[in-house]
Amino acid sequence: MNMAVVGLAAGMALGFAGYFGGFGAFLLVAALGAIGFVVGRFADGDLEPGDVFRVRERGDRPR
Repeated sequence: MNMAVVGLAAGMALGFAGYFGGFGAFLLVAALGAIGFVVGRFADGDLEPGDVFRVRERGDRPR
């Protein structure tokens, strides 16, 4: 599916949740959408667990 269509669907879902359910429903739909996106990236193999949960080395700290 085209990423523009996915963005359109996500925007419409957030809009309906915000209109009919209020701000709390908007936040819930946004959070679940973000979690679903990350899980989908893991399932597709585009994202590895080490990319998200990387342990910093001693010299990697930003200053």
